[in-house]
Amino acid sequence: MPYLIADELPNTSAGQRFREALARPGIYQLPGAHNGQAAIQGKQAGFEGLYLSGAAMTASMGLPDLGIITVDEVAFFIRQIVRASGLPLLVDGDTGYGEALNVMHMVRTFEDAGAGAVHLEDQILPKKCGHLNGKNLVPPHDMAAKVAAAKRASRDIVIVARTDAAAVEGYDAAVARAKLYVEAGADAIFPEALITRDMFEKFAQDMPGVPLLANMTEFGKTPFYTATEFEQMGYKMVIWPVSSLRVANKAQAELYAAIKRDGGTHNQVERMQTRQELYDTIGLHAFEELDASIVKTIVPEGIPQT
Repeated sequence: MPYLIADELPNTSAGQRFREALARPGIYQLPGAHNGQAAIQGKQAGFEGLYLSGAAMTASMGLPDLGIITVDEVAFFIRQIVRASGLPLLVDGDTGYGEALNVMHMVRTFEDAGAGAVHLEDQILPKKCGHLNGKNLVPPHDMAAKVAAAKRASRDIVIVARTDAAAVEGYDAAVARAKLYVEAGADAIFPEALITRDMFEKFAQDMPGVPLLANMTEFGKTPFYTATEFEQMGYKMVIWPVSSLRVANKAQAELYAAIKRDGGTHNQVERMQTRQELYDTIGLHAFEELDASIVKTIVPEGIPQT
């Protein structure tokens, strides 16, 4: 049912629900959802949490992932995804949008918008995707100060500290930074752009008792592993950050090419979500039932032919 019904809303915070999911046996699977529709579809597929990627979010806005969006723009995406799905959401907080006070403002804004967890990275602005070259890092203790500030601003939201050091300063530096970030208050660690199974396994061994997040992005430096394989390596969370956007964007490009080529969409109909499927996904009739003044929609059958 719609998020408008108070009795059907969760009684606990998103942060508490995210922590409860982390405490369960198994690996917490968090597919990326770049908008509310994707969030509903992720929930309908059976997932119990979602991820909002900065790369997917900015790409959906027609922008590169260089840390040039604002806290309020991200909060808009958080609200639509949380309202649509009701699921705990891990959000990409980039570099925190500034220093300690900015990080605290980010945490408060994201938590108030409904996020269950946020990750904060140790890059210098302008930041880059973790699987690209040319990244620069802040000094470890500067990042630790940001983590401590984030933790101080948090009520329940889970603070995940991401380190990009493996690709910049080497594996040992990544572990040292991760340990420092845990000391500063991080609830979990996200070691970005590890490139072999041995690295993933060794990192888990070097961080005993700390929940770890694995990033299974396509077209990056990490080989393909399944959720089960990451769990066996010692990881507690796994994200597929941009997958939903990649599939949607590819389909849209093919649609526009077909319209240009064929003069219409008639050759693409079989690939489309039908009107009925769309209304079922977004719960149109459930919304209509909340307002007696709205006449129930009757979905046209088929497509008229000339």
